[in-house]
This record gives sequence, structure tokens and C-alpha cells, in this order.
Amino acid sequence: MIQSMTGFGKASLQLPTKKITVELKSLNSKGLDLNTRMPSVYREMELSLRNQIAQSLERGKVDFSLYIEVTGEETSTKVNAPIVKAYIKQMRDILPDADNTELMKMAVRMPDALKTERDEIDENEWKQIQSVIDEALANINDFRVSEGLSLEKEFKLRIDNIRSYMNQALVLDPERVQNIKERLQTAIDELKVNVDTNRFEQELIYYLEKLDITEEKVRLGNHLDYFLETIKGTEANGRKLGFITQEMGREINTMGSKSNHAEMQKLVVLMKDELEKIKEQVLNVL
Repeated sequence: MIQSMTGFGKASLQLPTKKITVELKSLNSKGLDLNTRMPSVYREMELSLRNQIAQSLERGKVDFSLYIEVTGEETSTKVNAPIVKAYIKQMRDILPDADNTELMKMAVRMPDALKTERDEIDENEWKQIQSVIDEALANINDFRVSEGLSLEKEFKLRIDNIRSYMNQALVLDPERVQNIKERLQTAIDELKVNVDTNRFEQELIYYLEKLDITEEKVRLGNHLDYFLETIKGTEANGRKLGFITQEMGREINTMGSKSNHAEMQKLVVLMKDELEKIKEQVLNVL
């Protein structure tokens, strides 16, 4: 079953003094392009977190966000009392008649008036955060699977359309061959020269063999079958599907160059159109 690289996952947990929220968003990318946003106190856990996300999501442009909302009375930012008092004293020396409230307002805006105490990571709290991250990863993977089901339906429709157009082209093939024979015979008749019938037939067979599309039909049919087989696999197969579509394009292009028939060439154009739609969606496959 294929998965899309497009996805969104979110999970949250309410602790006694804070709320933890994790969000994951992903889009298609050739490799893993991971961007993380998290409070500085947890930065030392970033490397292991990146490894965890890489193992779970494998590919895609991924944005990871960890939000900590303090809901209790605790805060890591405190007033730097000695510094504030020193600022007030200096300003009172300059403005002896100034109001104390105004001096306080000015003092707390000065550099180093507030200090942020660095908290150490609480192992129990990190375990709870880890459970939220696991839940968010599970949610985004569920989203990817759901999107993959939609892609699979789209692929099957396009593959069926290509196969239908190919079969319609094969129905026209005998008419195309007969037209080629008639054009060559007409050209010979217009020359009004005696022609060795056996040699003419040999040359005609050689010419028709060069324009024969039987091999292209067989190879294209095999590629269509292989594509459908691949999307049922359990591993990430976006790159493989991309390679298969390249091979399908080669066979369709060769059929077009050999066609020499207006209606068949129209069908080849329709096959190319369906293939381009497949290629666009394959870019989203994990």
C-alpha cells in the first residue's frame, strides 16, 4: 500500500502546570528535509528526536513544532532585583523628583532587568512529551496512509485509461499497415516501371517491421502491470514508481514515432496526457 508524503499530525497533553502540543506537517521532497521548532531547554534532545522522526517518516519536507504553554503559576523569567534597584538609584540621582512608579517602569525596560533561569530537563516530563510526539507521528502516518489510498485510486484510473487507449490503437493497426502498403503500391504504379514482385514484397516486409509496434505494446503492457504491482508493496516505493513511469514514457513515445496514422497519434497524445498526470502524483508518493 502506497503512502503520500503529504500529511499532518497533532497531539497534546495537559500537565498540572503546562500544556504540551506537538504538530507535524509534511510535503513532498526528494529526501528528508526536517525543520524543528522547540523550546531551548529541550535542544539537547534534538538529535535523538531527528533520528526518531527520520525513521518514522523517511522522506518529505517536514516541519516539527513543540509548544509548551505554561498554565500554572511557575515561570522561568524573574525580575533581577539588584539590577533594577541599581537602575532606580541611578535615575533618582538624575531625576530626584521623579515618581517611584515611573522609575520602576523605566528600570524594568533596561538591559538585564529580567533574567531567565535555565531549567534542567525533567526526565519524567520528557517521557510524557515523548508520548505526545509518538502520538503525533502516528497521526501523521495515518494521514499519509489515507492520502495514499486516494492516490492509489487515481493511479489505477490513469493506468486503465492508458491501457484502453493502447488497445484502441492496436485495433487501428491493421488499417495503418494496409494504408502503408497502398501508399507504396501507388508510388510504384506512378513510376510506371517494372518492379520485381518478390523484391518489392521483401522490402515491404522490412519497412513494415521497422514500423511494427508489437514490442512496444508488450513492453508497455508489462510496465503497466508492474506499476500496479508496485503500488501494492509494503515498502516506500515512490522512487521506483518514478522509474517505471520513465520506461512507460519511452514506449509511448516510440509508438508515437512509428504510428504514421492520424487516429493512432491522437491516442498516443491521450496516453501521454494520462502519463503526465501519473508523474505529477508520483512526486507525492513516499
